[in-house]
Amino acid sequence: MDSLGYILMPMLECLVMLECLVLVGIHSYLGIHVIRRKVIFVDLALAQLAALGTTVGFLFGIMPETPAAFVFSIVFATAGAAVFATTRMRSERVPHEAVIGLVYAIAAAMAILVIDKAPSGAEHLKNVLVGRIEWVRGHEVLIAAIVYAAVGLVHWIFRRQFYLISEKPAEAFASGMRVRAWDFLFYVTFGVVISISVKVAGVLLVFVFLVVPAIAAVLITQNHTRQLLIGWAMGTVVTVVGMLVSYHASLPSGPAVVAIYGIALVLVAVVVFVKRSKSPGRSLVLVASGAVVVAAFIGLIVALGFGLNATSLGRSKHCHGGESVDPSGEQHVHHHDGELSEADTEEPEAVDPDEILDAARDALESGGDAHESGGDALESLAALLADEDAGAFYKQQAIDLIEEHADRSFDYDPEASPADNADALAAIAAFLDLPPP
Repeated sequence: MDSLGYILMPMLECLVMLECLVLVGIHSYLGIHVIRRKVIFVDLALAQLAALGTTVGFLFGIMPETPAAFVFSIVFATAGAAVFATTRMRSERVPHEAVIGLVYAIAAAMAILVIDKAPSGAEHLKNVLVGRIEWVRGHEVLIAAIVYAAVGLVHWIFRRQFYLISEKPAEAFASGMRVRAWDFLFYVTFGVVISISVKVAGVLLVFVFLVVPAIAAVLITQNHTRQLLIGWAMGTVVTVVGMLVSYHASLPSGPAVVAIYGIALVLVAVVVFVKRSKSPGRSLVLVASGAVVVAAFIGLIVALGFGLNATSLGRSKHCHGGESVDPSGEQHVHHHDGELSEADTEEPEAVDPDEILDAARDALESGGDAHESGGDALESLAALLADEDAGAFYKQQAIDLIEEHADRSFDYDPEASPADNADALAAIAAFLDLPPP
């Protein structure tokens, strides 16, 4: 493959890229409203409520990928929208952001309590936070684009009301406008967007998509149209750069995009600070001084890490039971009779289900016949389905991959035991030309 094709491959073929660009379109707009309303954490609160709804459904055996789980998340997000709309007062004794933060904290605590009782709760919690954007499917991107377009149309039709409430709430109340009703509509549509976004991208990435382009746009201009265009442009460019970094450096897509967003926001803030300063030279000196301080702090952390690691404070030379651990993390077992020790005693490590799923998706998406291009991958997925200890969350993704490439259903139940899934496992093994389980 030539260099140009190597660079363009992720942009042309990666569904993750398309999903990120779809997210940029709606979240950059909603983020401007969030900044103007000064309710920065409403996204986190609604996202946490949507995640709580999915988690409650998970407790009843409803898998996160199903339409039923989406119904749960919408119901909880709508309840949050009602709370946020009714708690907005004409004159606030308690800041609205405090109510939003409280809702977020309560929803997060309830989600932890529910997860504690749910099977494979830890895996579900991880998915809620970081999402599974690397595994997004074409129909999910299409559904998100359609729903976001519908929400955008609603906001365009009622743009005068929404902008007035966001920018001049006192004037909206004074005009006799039913502010709480319009707020409810705003937060309900917001909740619908968040419910879809969090399911794929996770809470953290969605928050960044919402806030960072909006902050950059507000820093640059106060014109609504320009803010929206700047947010879209920045979001698109940063997303493309983040995806390229992720692709070429073999990094997780979500965290890579978040990191690039952070860097981009810092650069925008520096440029705006210097450009608007009455003394650009002095501003550059301040920026350079700040960079030196940051570099010194990083150097201090590195020196501290190596320094403490070389002392007894950072590692244990003589652990109980005759074990010692060196800085590389290798474990050595010493004999007490003075004979040579047995080094590097290791037990076979369990394979991470995330690694199995990642490797399988990469292999199966490489093209060609599933048996030829992803034979080992399919075999690994089948082994994961037969693993008694694997969580239902991972098994659901494994069976989805197998059935997608087999173009048939095997009636496998991720919540059931391997014994109860014996017929399904036998059918999968026969399809993959594997020995019967």
